[in-house]
Order: sequence, then structure tokens, then C-alpha cells
Amino acid sequence: METKTATVSVLSSEQLLKHWQGHRNLTRRTIEAFPEKELFNFSVGGMRTFAQLAMEIIDLSNPGILGLVTNVWKDMADLPHHSGVGMPTTKEELLALWDETTKVIDTLWIQMTPERFQESTIAFGQYPGPVYGTLLYFIDNEIHHRGQGYVYLRALGIEPPFFWERP
Repeated sequence: METKTATVSVLSSEQLLKHWQGHRNLTRRTIEAFPEKELFNFSVGGMRTFAQLAMEIIDLSNPGILGLVTNVWKDMADLPHHSGVGMPTTKEELLALWDETTKVIDTLWIQMTPERFQESTIAFGQYPGPVYGTLLYFIDNEIHHRGQGYVYLRALGIEPPFFWERP
């Protein structure tokens, strides 16, 4: 018996970008909610600081969108969250990198063809999978780390942004 596979389009490319940028907007507001000192020094249970987690998100998203579009990937060991080189030291610097990354995503996204989402890639030279799967990982990773930030904020007695507000 032959099995047929149907292709179903659930989201347009524009809707997926809007979804991702909604999460990025919420994570940016999470960074803003931290007092400067705690952003770079506070952690719970030996986890990384939220500045380090936010830098990982930047490192995956910024060179990541370039890799998704062009299939040219940086080496993971060279990224600031891994190497420590180029890590911001102030909230202002971190937010500037965040905003720069948002612009890079918006600029490169329009170069992503529908076919590219279905192609295979090896992200950062070590993570094989379809382009759409890598992109979903970037989004999932951000949500996961933002959740850690929410725990940190609550431990500091600070109300985090409402997670459902992702305009």
C-alpha cells in the first residue's frame, strides 16, 4: 500500500518572522527588566547569568540567520557566549547588540526562499537538520532561556513581563 504525504502550509514566511520577532521583543523587555548589576552577576543554582544567556540567543540568531539564508556558518567556539571575546559589559551594550541582531534578521529574512526552509544544513558546523528545524530550535532555545530569566527576576522580587504580550 502506498502512503501519500500531503504538504500543508500552516504559516507564511512573514507570519513565522512575526512570531519569532514577537518572542525577541519579549526577551528584550526581559533584559530591560533586570537591574544592571544583576543582569551580569545574578544566577540561580550555578546557571549562567541572564546576560550570558541573552548573548547565547544573540550568537545563535545573528550569525544563525546568515547561516540559514546562505548555508555559511561560523564555528560555535568563535561565538562570544562560548569564547567570552566580545561579550558586552553593560545593559546598554547588550541591548544595542540585541537591536542590531533584530535588524540583521529583518534584512536577511527576505532572502529566505520557501525551498530553503526544506533544505538540509549543518548549523555551526555541528548540528545537522532541516533549515526549518534549526530555525525552530533558535526560537525554542530563546523561550527556554527567557524562562530562566523569569525565574531570576522572580528570585530578585521583580515581576517579569507578561509572557503572552509578544507584539
